[in-house]
Amino acid sequence: MAVIIDGKKVAEEIRGEIQKEVGELKQRTGKTPGLAVVLVGEDPASQVYVRMKNKACEDLGIQSFQYRYDASLTQEELLKLIGELNAREDVNGILVQLPLPKHIDESLVIDSIDPDKDVDGFHPFNVGRMVIGDEGGFLPCTPYGCQVLIGKHMPDTKGKHLVIVGRSNIVGKPLANMMVQKSRLANCIVTVCHTAAPDISYYTKQADILVVAAGRAEVVTGDMIKPGAVVIDVGVNRITDPEDPAKTRLVGDVKYDEASRVASAITPVPGGVGPMTITMLMKNTLKAFKKHNRID
Repeated sequence: MAVIIDGKKVAEEIRGEIQKEVGELKQRTGKTPGLAVVLVGEDPASQVYVRMKNKACEDLGIQSFQYRYDASLTQEELLKLIGELNAREDVNGILVQLPLPKHIDESLVIDSIDPDKDVDGFHPFNVGRMVIGDEGGFLPCTPYGCQVLIGKHMPDTKGKHLVIVGRSNIVGKPLANMMVQKSRLANCIVTVCHTAAPDISYYTKQADILVVAAGRAEVVTGDMIKPGAVVIDVGVNRITDPEDPAKTRLVGDVKYDEASRVASAITPVPGGVGPMTITMLMKNTLKAFKKHNRID
């Protein structure tokens, strides 16, 4: 059976380090890192994520500024708010919770955030920095968390074949760019699979490290995995519980029971990648604070 890569445990370790450093910096500078989170609309999942981010800030000593609006907020009003947050010295990070209502241009909103406050790592300036391996920017939080989890189990990834299932701008594309860098916890041979592949198993069976972010429940089965591979399951899907059709349960994009008998290590769902995403957001916010205050 595969070793379980406990994302919750790793996240707690990193949060402990962040909390300690935030406390030390507050004593040293008299200042506290600040994160502004903007929520527009009533999307239930977004509301849950915003509450989780606020709780993480409270736990780690990071100041949380929350801005909640109904879906009638205009694009101009949102851009005006972002401009004000860009100018505030007590706000080090800005996160606009996605998705936004259809009448608001998400790309325009992301582009309007100061790149030095873009702790989500979505601004084109930070994407460009990531592509060229410039560590001065911010890495997107979910791929950042995946990279850390891979490194915890496989500290030497040089020359390993990493296969990513999914090419989203949030996970697949950025992770591919991160893992080809000639740096520690990277330097992999990277293959990205997507819907144009006639048979993704041809590629997944070659993976030393398999990251699945397809957005489809249990799309990767045990017979699609190379024996001994490290499997990172990014997916979160709610399905009907086959043992009790009146209930639902969370599953990943990998069929866990089958994969865990083939892989050497695997992330569970829940409790794998999920806890890492918000933790890396907190890490990026701390980095932004140090950058703004010129602290090495």
